[in-house]
Amino acid sequence: MYSKTEVAQLRQAFWTTFGQYMQPVPGAEGERVNWVNYKTGLKHVYFRLHADARHATISIELTHPDAGLRELFFEQFREVRPLLEEATGEAWRWEPEAVNESGQPVARIYQELRPANLFSRDDWPQLISFFKPRIMALDAFWSTGQYAFDELR
Repeated sequence: MYSKTEVAQLRQAFWTTFGQYMQPVPGAEGERVNWVNYKTGLKHVYFRLHADARHATISIELTHPDAGLRELFFEQFREVRPLLEEATGEAWRWEPEAVNESGQPVARIYQELRPANLFSRDDWPQLISFFKPRIMALDAFWSTGQYAFDELR
C-alpha cells in the first residue's frame, strides 16, 4: 500500500516520463503537441489518458452538461467511426452513457489495457506502448475528423 504522497509522486513521475518520451514526436500535421494534455479545440470533447493500479484507458470523453447535446456529439462520432477505426487500426468500445471520476455524466469511446499498474515501474514500458500509438492515431484521426463537428461548435 502506498501513501498519498507516494501515489502522487509515482503518478507525476509516470506522466512526466511519458510526456518527455512523446515530446519529440510531432503531431499528424507536423506541429508540437502536448500529448499528455491533448487539446481538441472543441469544448466538451477531450482525449483522456488514465492509468491506476488496475488498468489503463485512453478515451474520447464527451462532457457536455446538456444530455441532448452530449448525445448529438456522440452520434456525430458514430458518423466518423470508420475514420476513427481506420486511423487506430482497431475497434473501440462505445459507451453513450457513463459517469466520470467526478460523478458527472459523460459519453465515452475508449480502449482499455488490463492488467496494468501505474505504480509499478516495471509496467511503465507496457503503459507507454499502449498509450503512444493510440494517442498518435487519435491525433491523426482528429486532424481530419474534427471538421465533421464544425456545425456543433
